[in-house]
Amino acid sequence: MSMIETFLKEIKLEAATTRKMLQRVPDDKFDWQPHPKSMSLKRLATHVAELPGWVPMTLNTSELDFAVSGFEPKVVINNNADLLAYFENNLEECVKSLGSAIDAQLDEPWTLRNGSEIYSTSSKEDVIRMSISQTIHHRAQLGVFLRLLDVPIPGSYGPSADETDF
Repeated sequence: MSMIETFLKEIKLEAATTRKMLQRVPDDKFDWQPHPKSMSLKRLATHVAELPGWVPMTLNTSELDFAVSGFEPKVVINNNADLLAYFENNLEECVKSLGSAIDAQLDEPWTLRNGSEIYSTSSKEDVIRMSISQTIHHRAQLGVFLRLLDVPIPGSYGPSADETDF
């Protein structure tokens, strides 16, 4: 199995779990945040929904320079339906771009910077792997936010405490 095929398989598996978590985000708590230094629930959920979009961005560019273009959500999220539509659109673009990519592209360098300050330069393969890891990381963070709001948590790699009698 090629790396592209491996990434496609993993992204599709993680998307099912991510979708279940995003479906639980309540519209009436979008502005809630557990701490002043934390993202709001809306911002965190939007970030989770936008992360599949990092894959086509990585495959189709050589860098992201926050000083030039930044990275902001391309849509306004007003409710859970908007959030899920944004996720599904980014996921569709992700799968499409990976489906037309070739493994040789994964060796190309990709840089994250803010003007002259370079945060990292890695292979596109490593950036895609990081995007998948970021999705898992922030999805778990979203689970903590939802738990603090007393929203039942869906299982990720098996049932959650809300889905069992443990």
